[in-house]
Amino acid sequence: MDLVKIKMQFENVHDEPKTMHRVLELFSGIGGMHYAIRRSGKLFQIMAAIDINPVANSIYNHNFGLGTAKSSNIVGLTAERITKLGVDVILMSPPCQPFSCNGNFKDVEDHRADPFVHICNLLDKVPTVQFILMENVKGFVRSQARELYKTRLGAAGFHCKEYVLSPHDFGVPNTRHRYYCVAKRAPFGSPAGDIITRPSVRHMVPLKTIGEMVEREGEHLDMYLVKLEILRKRLPVMDVCTPESTNSMCFTKAYTHYAEGTGSVYSPLSRAEFDRIYSDMRSADSEEGRMLCLKTLKVRYFTPQEVAKLMSFPEDFSFPTGATDKQCYRVLGNSINVLVVSSLFDEIE
Repeated sequence: MDLVKIKMQFENVHDEPKTMHRVLELFSGIGGMHYAIRRSGKLFQIMAAIDINPVANSIYNHNFGLGTAKSSNIVGLTAERITKLGVDVILMSPPCQPFSCNGNFKDVEDHRADPFVHICNLLDKVPTVQFILMENVKGFVRSQARELYKTRLGAAGFHCKEYVLSPHDFGVPNTRHRYYCVAKRAPFGSPAGDIITRPSVRHMVPLKTIGEMVEREGEHLDMYLVKLEILRKRLPVMDVCTPESTNSMCFTKAYTHYAEGTGSVYSPLSRAEFDRIYSDMRSADSEEGRMLCLKTLKVRYFTPQEVAKLMSFPEDFSFPTGATDKQCYRVLGNSINVLVVSSLFDEIE
């Protein structure tokens, strides 16, 4: 196994020695948690990264080294293995479908929640673990799984803080409300009562426009143009961003497959120009005129790399050759915002 060791930039050699955290990534996906702890500046080694999705693992290994992420069913993970690895930090983003409307909120009765329930049952058997960071959809707040998790954490001697945060509150032009739970054995320095919904000011960044996040226009982006027939039927329900926009909708794994509720689309026109042409389209007296207006709007999907950027993945993140756009959108929809998660490592000892 390749061990990844990241040091804080500009570390002062006279500073107190920093702890080297031994990290287990569960439901590791495309490496969002890995990038988040790297961004936080903590010293760490990835002892194991586990995910059952082969596409996600291929993207993880493309960015962090062949064989870093292993394909395995987490239900088979034992407390003995975790202890043998000497893990003191667990990072995890369990499947969200049991706690989402698309998954019909089946909660712990959903078999896709079994790996998470299995981890809950191990918490009192892993004495080396000192810190756990878990992410899920906002709907997790009202789930039985949340109550189970908090109960098992308490029984195992952990204290916890809960958050519901969106990257837009940090200065990222994207809305993606997610639930986070930070658990550690040491008491928190500040009270851990109600769910925290505002980020620490020190983690906020200047709000960028969508125009600053997208690729320069060119023919290579024509393949992402929304089909005119889809625009004709569905444009009124689409969330269209323009260069001056300062927000975009949450991108889900169904992006590009459904017009509404799966993520924003983009037009390179100014908002004023877009609105003018859209108005002309609505008042056009022929189908040919309406279709010409729709074509002029140049509405396209965000590329996978642009979606990754809106989710705060670093510039050096990339997809391997052979990964299809459909695959990329699906794994991005299951991932995390790197900036938001990196802020939560302030609580680590």
